[in-house]
Amino acid sequence: MVLESFRSYFRRTNKPLWLIMISISVFGLLLVASVTRAFSVNYFKTQLIAVILGYIAAFILTRLNYREISNFWYLVAGFCIFLIIYTLIFGHAATGTSGVDARAWIKLPGGTTFQPSELAKIGFMITFSKHLSVLEERGLLKSPLYVVSLGAHALIPMLLTHFQGDDGAAVIFFCMFLAMSFAAGIQLRYFALVFGAMMIGAPIAWQYVLADYQKTRLINMMNPEADPLGAGLQQIQGKISIGSGQIFGRGLFEGPRVARNSVPIQQSDFIFSVAGEELGFLGTSLILFLLLALLLCTLYCARKASDPLGTYLCFGFFGMIASQTIFNVGMCLSLLPVMGVTLPFFSAGGSSTACLYLGFGLVQSVYMFQHDTDKVRLRL
Repeated sequence: MVLESFRSYFRRTNKPLWLIMISISVFGLLLVASVTRAFSVNYFKTQLIAVILGYIAAFILTRLNYREISNFWYLVAGFCIFLIIYTLIFGHAATGTSGVDARAWIKLPGGTTFQPSELAKIGFMITFSKHLSVLEERGLLKSPLYVVSLGAHALIPMLLTHFQGDDGAAVIFFCMFLAMSFAAGIQLRYFALVFGAMMIGAPIAWQYVLADYQKTRLINMMNPEADPLGAGLQQIQGKISIGSGQIFGRGLFEGPRVARNSVPIQQSDFIFSVAGEELGFLGTSLILFLLLALLLCTLYCARKASDPLGTYLCFGFFGMIASQTIFNVGMCLSLLPVMGVTLPFFSAGGSSTACLYLGFGLVQSVYMFQHDTDKVRLRL
């Protein structure tokens, strides 16, 4: 009876999406296990717990109709805003190699920490999708006033995470906003206005908004060798590790630079360099292939969605995964500045990893309830 119920459940799911996610999870855990040998901290144990909890949470979300979840958007929004404001006031400032303090973590019992901005990304998927779908239903997506309200909605998490010192998260929120707005068919002139305002405001931001360390990162992106022992250290060492792996790599758990912890924060922001050294070009290509497959599968779920709300949720997840991948790989290759963006599902980080699986669960919910318009929950 139970076995048949589970068979019935998995028949309704997007099975390629499950297969891709499991492959990504196993691959990511292997890389984190390799990195762990260079530290006294057991990153693998934390990551494994986060993956297990993430799958449990994702399974629960797939059992819920995403339309029902979106009806509680106000609770989701209030909780996420509360968490970030609480972090601003009482949060833990973690200092990285650059000496930058980002008050973006909450200390939990047992010495662990939680980063609320990661949960807020999933909350933004839900609240912004609901906002877009309501405007779509009322035919207001072409109204300038309501388009401005969408921008104001997106500015809330962007500004809050900026004040935390976590500009990497603020950039990801902006990319999610663009992806979901594009999916909603917002007229291109509004995108042009946004980018025009960004171009005009860039000199002002450089002079009055960006901190000195941010300016240094932008400058060193173009020439990391200008400060090889300071701001350029991470990217220089990251590129050396990636290049040392050549085609086939040194072998998993065999990378000497990984064992020496040659690349600062290799367990998180620069996990791509670990794959480059130990698994070579083939290994890094496999990472990009799996993430691309995940993105394509997400777009397929968006196409199969029975309503705009489901489409927007999928595009929110798409925007989050795509932007984090581009920015993380870009900074590892010195094509983009270092901004503290992790490689989704691969970088070590309990809160980041567990929350990403919530997004996966929402996408699966969209696929599974594509024919269920009466808001009836799936029962095992």
